Amino acid sequence: MSPQPQRRPGRPSLSNEQLLDHALDLFLEQGFDRTSIEAICAAAGMAKRTVYARYGDKTSLFRAALQRAIALWIVPIDRLRAAEVDDLEASLLAVGQILLANIMSPAGLRLLRLTNSESSRSPEVGAYNVEQGTEPTIAYLADLFVRRLPAGIAPDDARAAAEGFLHLVTGPAIDAAWGVQRDHAALARHIDASVRLFLHGLLGASGGDNGTLEAENRRLRAKLAQIRAVLGEG
Repeated sequence: MSPQPQRRPGRPSLSNEQLLDHALDLFLEQGFDRTSIEAICAAAGMAKRTVYARYGDKTSLFRAALQRAIALWIVPIDRLRAAEVDDLEASLLAVGQILLANIMSPAGLRLLRLTNSESSRSPEVGAYNVEQGTEPTIAYLADLFVRRLPAGIAPDDARAAAEGFLHLVTGPAIDAAWGVQRDHAALARHIDASVRLFLHGLLGASGGDNGTLEAENRRLRAKLAQIRAVLGEG
């Protein structure tokens, strides 16, 4: 009886998550137009027919990769609620620390850079990021202000306040996306100053060196204006 022919080992099967991670890295490094399905397949060690069978075309693959990036980045609202305590200022400090650490993470910065690079070509990329990633956080913050501010606040004002707070506390991520890094102590000071500015305003903050506080407030206002310009809001 002749021996049975041995099977040649095939390529190891990659999960969808691994494929999308390789695609994300290439889309970020080279941009959508310069990234080919062939390059993604080579990076992932996967046959083209497998990729096409899963996603059909490059646009569908990009959208799936973007969805994964958002899923890796977004903070669950339950985690933000769990950070709340009786004192509103302490709650905002805790929530701000979570949000800044999240967007400064490798997954957060990758998503920020990818969105910035592709939104001019495809505005729906930025809109999708806001809808799926940013909007739930803004809705949570607005609800927090309605629930916790002693004098009460109208829903529209609460939403505007939520957007302003989110832009303030996550401002250093814009610098990081451009390659400017800050140490942990500087980020902690930023969160503290942002929360004090948000709650007490430019002139109503109590405690600390007024000159130092006002200088920090001016810096934060300038950073907020810069962020809004990047996002096309002003």
